[in-house]
Amino acid sequence: MPHIITKIERAKPEDCAALGKFGSATIHEAQGRLGALNSRIKPIDRSMSVCGPAFTVVSAPRDNIMLQLAIHYAQPGDVIVVSAGEYEEAGSFGDVLGNACVAKGIAGVVTDTGVRDTAELIKLGLPVFSLSVSIKGTVKETLGQINGNIIIGGVEVRPGDVIRGDADGLVTVLREDAAEVANKSQAREDAEAGFIAAYKAGRTIIDVCNLEKVLAEKGLTTDL
Repeated sequence: MPHIITKIERAKPEDCAALGKFGSATIHEAQGRLGALNSRIKPIDRSMSVCGPAFTVVSAPRDNIMLQLAIHYAQPGDVIVVSAGEYEEAGSFGDVLGNACVAKGIAGVVTDTGVRDTAELIKLGLPVFSLSVSIKGTVKETLGQINGNIIIGGVEVRPGDVIRGDADGLVTVLREDAAEVANKSQAREDAEAGFIAAYKAGRTIIDVCNLEKVLAEKGLTTDL
């Protein structure tokens, strides 16, 4: 297998756009509580949001040569997703590479290692999700792989699968399931809107969530 695979099947743009309307938590719940990356990987700014096909990278810890190559080969709209051994003490991505991503139209960067120059990256507006923030530099020594299946945040991500990130975290959706999961996400949001309306109308949580029977079976007691 070559180090770099450029021909991948990406999720359809319309499916990415549909999923991008929903939060990561909604998508995670809608697809059966699957696909959530480790909660330690978070955006460097809470306002950052990204949704697009994953352009996957395997990189050695403290080494960003494969990340740089990924920026070269990625297409506009891709989200570069880097598995680098969960090494926190390295700033593998900063404002210079961030500007390279923006110039190419890359949608965002996700990594299980560290990033730096966060103030500049926030001003740049590129969504960046990382395990840590570290000022420590990296080398360019070890070849890895681009566009193979990777494990990041305890979850397998395939090239072309949808990666959705926001303030709450990251979730991945199989590209072939994207349209179905978007529909399920909409149904979940509709149901939650109904719950909220019921609460505002004065109904109780026990009533709305049908908890009375469940609590009785569990033997709940109160002093009422």
